[in-house]
Amino acid sequence: MTPDTDGFTDFVAARSTSLLRTAYLTCGSVQEAEDLLQTALERACLRWDRLCRGGDPEPYIRRIIVNLAISRWRRLAVMRFIPMHTPPEQPAAREDIELRHVVMDALRALPPRQRAVVVLRIWDDMTEAQTAKMLGCSVGTVKSQTSKALKRLRALLGEEVASSARH
Repeated sequence: MTPDTDGFTDFVAARSTSLLRTAYLTCGSVQEAEDLLQTALERACLRWDRLCRGGDPEPYIRRIIVNLAISRWRRLAVMRFIPMHTPPEQPAAREDIELRHVVMDALRALPPRQRAVVVLRIWDDMTEAQTAKMLGCSVGTVKSQTSKALKRLRALLGEEVASSARH
């Protein structure tokens, strides 16, 4: 059997946008996200028959994406920070804050596990139990990592919004 006859192509066509979003939010770079997704889909393709017999293959592929991102972070040992787009200097009343850039920069500032928890819980709308299973940790760890991540994001976003409003 080929992946095309088993529905692999249909699955990729239907779910690749959502999976790419997860990869992007996990790593913060379009190019890295595309690489992560491609690698994850390659691995899934090799096991497609078994994945389909086990039910929905999407959680398995999301786990591959997260694991690949975490492995990459460990290899590099230091996360790269991409400088935020600097809005043009205008009076605060006219300033248009690009919320997406601000949120992505704040997300990039989180440690890898916290970033993964936020992406899976908030953007992918997974439960604590699903996130714990995906990351191979306890529900308590997911709760504490989520709490720490959201506290840090609030602090970072508060600073970014306040400093943007001053310019």
